[in-house]
Amino acid sequence: MKHKIRRVPKLLPVYTANMAATGVLPFVRGVDFTKNDFKDGKFPHDVADMTGLRWLRLNKTGLHSIPPEIYKLKKLEHFNATRNKIENLGDELANLSALRTLNCRHNRLVDEGIPKDVFSLEDLQVVDLSHNNLKEVPPELEKAKNCIVLNIANNNIEMIPNQLFINLTDLIFVDLSDNHLETLPPQMRRLTNLQTLILNNNPLIHAQLRQLPALVALETLQMRNTQRTLANFPSGLDTLSNLQDIDLSGNDLPRVPETLYKLTAIKRLNLSGNKIQELSLVIDTWVNLETLNLSRNDLTALPGSLHKLSSLKKLYLNSNKLDFEGIPANIGKLHNLEIFSAAYNNLELIPEGLCRCGKLKKLILNGNRLVTLPDILHLLPDLETLDVRDNPDLVMPPKPAEMKKSFEYYNIDFSLNNQLRLAGAPTAPSTGQSPVHKSDPVARKLRLRRRRDGQESEKVLKGMRDVAKEKEHMPNLEEEVREPLKPKKWNEHLQKPQLDYSEIFDEDVGQIPGITCWEIENFLPNPVDEAMNGKFYEADCYIVLKTYIDDTNSINWQIWFWIGERATLDKKACSAIHAVNLRNLLGAEGRTIREEMNDESDDFLDLFENGVSYIEGGRTASGFFTVENIVYEPKLYRASGVKRIHLERTEPKLTHLDRRYVFMFDVGMNIFIWTGKLAKGVTRTKTRLIAEKINKNERKNKAEILMESQGAESSEFWKALGESPTPHIGECVPDDFEPAEPRMYKVGLGMGYLELPQVEIPHNVLTQKLLDSKNVFILDCKSDLFVWIGKKSTRLIRAAALKLSQELCAMIDRPSFCSVTRCLEGAEPQIFKTKFIGWDDVIAVDYTRTAESVIRRGADMKVIMERDKMKTDLSALFMPRQPTMTMEEAESIMQEWNEDLDSMEAFVLEGKKFVRLPSEELGIFHNEDCYVFLCRYWMPVELPEDAEEGEEEEELPEEDFKCVVYFWQGRMASNMGWLTFTFSLQKKFESLFGDKLEVVRTHQQQENLKFLSHYKRMFVIRNGKRKLPNAPEEKPSTEFFHLRANGSPIATRCVQIQPCASFLNPRFCYILMVPFDSQDLKGVVYVWIGGLAEHEDAVVAEKIAYKMYQDNYTIQMISEGEEPENFFWVGIGGKKPYDKDANYMKYARLFRCSNEKGYFSVSEKCADFCQDDLADDDVMILDNGEQVFLWVGRKTSDVEIKLAFKSAQVYIQHLRNKQPDRPRKLLLAMKYKEHRKFTKCFHGWGKYKEVME
Repeated sequence: MKHKIRRVPKLLPVYTANMAATGVLPFVRGVDFTKNDFKDGKFPHDVADMTGLRWLRLNKTGLHSIPPEIYKLKKLEHFNATRNKIENLGDELANLSALRTLNCRHNRLVDEGIPKDVFSLEDLQVVDLSHNNLKEVPPELEKAKNCIVLNIANNNIEMIPNQLFINLTDLIFVDLSDNHLETLPPQMRRLTNLQTLILNNNPLIHAQLRQLPALVALETLQMRNTQRTLANFPSGLDTLSNLQDIDLSGNDLPRVPETLYKLTAIKRLNLSGNKIQELSLVIDTWVNLETLNLSRNDLTALPGSLHKLSSLKKLYLNSNKLDFEGIPANIGKLHNLEIFSAAYNNLELIPEGLCRCGKLKKLILNGNRLVTLPDILHLLPDLETLDVRDNPDLVMPPKPAEMKKSFEYYNIDFSLNNQLRLAGAPTAPSTGQSPVHKSDPVARKLRLRRRRDGQESEKVLKGMRDVAKEKEHMPNLEEEVREPLKPKKWNEHLQKPQLDYSEIFDEDVGQIPGITCWEIENFLPNPVDEAMNGKFYEADCYIVLKTYIDDTNSINWQIWFWIGERATLDKKACSAIHAVNLRNLLGAEGRTIREEMNDESDDFLDLFENGVSYIEGGRTASGFFTVENIVYEPKLYRASGVKRIHLERTEPKLTHLDRRYVFMFDVGMNIFIWTGKLAKGVTRTKTRLIAEKINKNERKNKAEILMESQGAESSEFWKALGESPTPHIGECVPDDFEPAEPRMYKVGLGMGYLELPQVEIPHNVLTQKLLDSKNVFILDCKSDLFVWIGKKSTRLIRAAALKLSQELCAMIDRPSFCSVTRCLEGAEPQIFKTKFIGWDDVIAVDYTRTAESVIRRGADMKVIMERDKMKTDLSALFMPRQPTMTMEEAESIMQEWNEDLDSMEAFVLEGKKFVRLPSEELGIFHNEDCYVFLCRYWMPVELPEDAEEGEEEEELPEEDFKCVVYFWQGRMASNMGWLTFTFSLQKKFESLFGDKLEVVRTHQQQENLKFLSHYKRMFVIRNGKRKLPNAPEEKPSTEFFHLRANGSPIATRCVQIQPCASFLNPRFCYILMVPFDSQDLKGVVYVWIGGLAEHEDAVVAEKIAYKMYQDNYTIQMISEGEEPENFFWVGIGGKKPYDKDANYMKYARLFRCSNEKGYFSVSEKCADFCQDDLADDDVMILDNGEQVFLWVGRKTSDVEIKLAFKSAQVYIQHLRNKQPDRPRKLLLAMKYKEHRKFTKCFHGWGKYKEVME
């Protein structure tokens, strides 16, 4: 047998002057131009060349009329032009003799704009003229005898002509909603094929709708807001055996019509917005019902037979009057229930059976009176949404997952028992439910209503705890799993890439008898179109698979790999390797056969009926890097955004630069990052990262990235831009500019035709999962066009896509610099990736690391992880609260410290020097001043052991002393006071006392107890600066002071606060000064004694009042409830509600969460904490006995926030065991937005002290 081998010269593409003249337009069968801008004559004239067009979509294109090019498409069958501004369809539309679908909804069509002859087209089947301005049904519509879909909803039609439904008897879908119809023609009974009838929002009050029983094929009936009552409700609906979907919402039905209970095939029923008060027990006939909507009715209870609706998936009961008793306990038998929505009812509890609906995905219970939920709620496997908002008394049950699952977070185990074990404290016993107080009425209600199946849940939870205990006794296995891996040597990283051949070859490969061929491109096989089998390029290599049925009636295979005589080494090797792996994938028994060009075996040549043809050259690219002079096209991109960078291509000209933006100018081996004066630094940084990736992945790290700033550009930048340097660059981008919405087309290829449908982009956000390896996509970004080629796409569809992209680039109005970029799957350019969210935009960076920490701990994260092993210290959370010091103990300590005090000299900063503080001002501080106190203490003398009792006094050693200088700085005072002290007084004191001097710097409300003891609880802090001796008199204003002790009576301070009655509390004493406009009497001073205040505090408050206001003031002692109306309430700003207790004083604790030690640790501030203890670069945890607040500073890292959040959860869980009668809720407190329940724990809360950056 003589085999035929032909040599064919290489086929070169031919380009005319117009690059887009590819000749593919006549073969296009369908195209989707949705969301393109075709206003003002921008419609592409090339559409007229698509003579084979069958379907066309022009939705949301801004058209005001039908383009004349449309009338030339004689083969057009489906025409969609929705959401435009079209008023007239044009008479020439009737010339489209093949038209089947006319969809022009959401336009401005009027009666005169509908061509009469268009309804005479024999093939017209779908007419959609909804959402227009029609006042009557088009008169010629009755001629469309083959019409099966009619939609004229949302117009101004008042009457349906009788003749319409005499001729249109084949209708399947009719939508007449949102018109002004009062009746329906009786001829509608002729629509025996009708399946869907929509009549919503029409005033059909007089229509009895007797035609409905004749519509025997009806499946969907919607009569929302059609004024249906029991009197005019259509009878005979029960005869419609196919009826599955009924919408009767928004009517005046007091109960469910009896005829509905007889519809056994119904699947969806909407009765919302009626006045239904109860449901009948016979709802068990709805065995096929899947969706039931009873929202906005007057239901108080559901029937006990509800559980028989075995197919029910969605149940909506919002805005009714349901309580716990109104929901049947057996609702748990609805095993297919996925959505249960009962918002805005009177529910205090929900039956535990509801949480036994294993497929439940959404549970909506907001706006009720819930106090708790069943414990087994957390065991629902598919629950995605739980909405319990607006239930103020709700206490969530503990998650069973806390007892069975490890709390690993950032490689840290945050389980309570583990943290207790690390802190050296006894572990907490496991509890299945949140502990409640014995006298809690809610707990009593829970116990009374507990079902028998609750015992089963206890057994389940007990089993989980037993399993957890068993896991605790296997530490060796856990440590073995968590043992960090040792770093590999450099040569161990050199390993073969793992290839999944199920992704390279199709799933059905080798399953159908015949010949299949692949070509080698970039190291991987690509399928060859069947028409090209046997046509081999001389510089390429191929794999050929023959699938056949052998003698045993089983599928068998033979595999060849063909080597071109001019093929490169990588193609030769890969064809052999992939042929062997194809054999392994199929499980073929024979070996792979090597075939070389011009030396093929007869068996190989017999595979091809038309023989083998050799084509000069090579079609595919080599996988090796090739050395070639690449000419880069200069491209200028405008970068915008902060969280996600958007790159908009613009023309590389000076006039397109804008000082508010960052620009990336890519000229090949140089990539310039130009930053305008008003551009954001984050945008500049992220744009540089993109440039780094371009350099690494596309330029082999040979390009240079140059940072340019406005006004300081380099000469290379201006040379590349082709412009002269200019100092002034303004704003050229409009303020209302928005980037063009991306459009993605999927290229379709059939037998002799092409299609270009659009891919729906959810929320206009591109994601990588929209791309499919078997297809080719065209991404249109207005100023950039990309052709993405999937690995498994065929050669013909690739070629067609490239030609279609050129046509698409030329026919639609776009900038002249727009170009088409070819993107291969797996080798996409970085600019293409930036169009997609989450594609290669995450860089692993530890933002908590500083230069100091790198020097101290090193830069290798693996070494740090191995050495530190993510050490944490949460022991402070498990320590008991520091007990409050008693008054007797405090007086004893104060007496002892004051006995040691020999003398105290006080100084205050006036201007730039320190002067002596007048004795009458001792103990009165101002928060904008700085004070210095020189305290001389006697030191005790120890007698020698051999000293005799009768030894004379003059022979004893002299008593020693020590000097302590306290520098006190008000919270609003600047640091200049401290600098003045260190260069003046401190040097004098050091020269006088030498090594016996100790300097202690203290800030307002952070004083130590020894310093406070010298004032014997009379420590006053006023706002502002102290009055200078010769300063003029200022007009006095109301002054309000709060006396309070924190943790110890020694730490008693009287702090000036804003005069407001809401700050009063019966637990404390207050001083209020109301000024008078009189020379004889300056004002009245009230010492307000709370009903729960201590007697000692009242005595101290009285002494402070007499000390501060000595002359020309009237001082009155008043008790809570005896306030005079005339001056007290007027002076304090009027009566306001205030707290009646201060229980938070018994529980208040403040913790600091920080990474400053090199690991995460929690430390507790002393009981005498203040507002300035809130560190701006840390996270604080505040417990007030009712809530636990997580306070977040402005400079806190994300890692600290997350770890502190987990720590707060562990703390609350620990308190649940220690203080079961005081459950806490975890709340967030952001700086400057703290709640009153947070700020009341701090004495004298005011404005933050701002530090100049």
